[in-house]
Amino acid sequence: MEGIEHRTVEANGIKIHIAEKGEGPIILFLHGFPELWYTWRHQIQALASLGYRAVAPDLRGYGDSDAPADGTSYTSLHVVGDIIGVLDEIGADQVFVVGHDWGAFMAWYLCLYRPDRVKALVNLSVPFSPRNPRRKPLESLSALFGDDYYICRFQEPGVIENEFGEIGVDRVLKHFLTYHDPAPLLLPKGKKAFGDDPATSVALPSWLSEEEVHYYTSKYKKTGFTGGLNYYRSLNRNWELTASFTGCKIKVPTKFIVGDQDLTYNAPTKEFIESGGLKKFVPLLEDVVVMEGVGHFIHEEKPDEINQHIYNFFRNF
Repeated sequence: MEGIEHRTVEANGIKIHIAEKGEGPIILFLHGFPELWYTWRHQIQALASLGYRAVAPDLRGYGDSDAPADGTSYTSLHVVGDIIGVLDEIGADQVFVVGHDWGAFMAWYLCLYRPDRVKALVNLSVPFSPRNPRRKPLESLSALFGDDYYICRFQEPGVIENEFGEIGVDRVLKHFLTYHDPAPLLLPKGKKAFGDDPATSVALPSWLSEEEVHYYTSKYKKTGFTGGLNYYRSLNRNWELTASFTGCKIKVPTKFIVGDQDLTYNAPTKEFIESGGLKKFVPLLEDVVVMEGVGHFIHEEKPDEINQHIYNFFRNF
């Protein structure tokens, strides 16, 4: 894409690929699953044109960054360690941060572990989830949604990868990136994921082109999905490692944005936000925006609006 520069930096003992553009205060963009730095293409161009230096890494396990073979190397401590390493390499003492999906999850952890490195945060889709000392995350998810819930189905190494292999990388990515249903995502055992029918094409929305999907596909065909899936497989490990952070709050100025058709919003999240739970654990939360009719990939579906939200918030600092 025009004007976006790419390079690889050494961070936390691995190689991390970053895409960057612009001059000025740094905005660090953290992607989720199944995404790459490329998910931020609209934001990189827009914020660079507005006087910021936009930096978007491929997180460990994704794209052109290293993917450690050890599945236990994908905890929040590892990933935040990578992020701090990247900031040190690019000479950034403090940055603005934007996260989505797992990137939002890791952005919360970044603010929890190293608030000194974050000026302000805009997180998309995934709210802060305070640690429940009484029950591990996977136990809670299974009790709430059942064992066919996608996060539960992702747990056993190799199983969902084989199922995705039967469908094909391109179709798996299309199913994920076009998912626009507020209901929990279930992937029943013994059935093709997403109810995939190879005889029919997966229709793309107006905001996602075949060319854009092809970029994702070209990278995932090389790496597979295991790196990204290892983040889900680290949920309970994160819980175990963060016992000392139980009850801790996020003390960074924050704006949270979510679509009302996002499956993450229509879990207990909506009640958590409306009851004041998010504000309780993120006391510097300045705004919550719920976008009507918008799904999970909010920054791709509504890039202009998201760009404006990011700019309007960060310009205050």
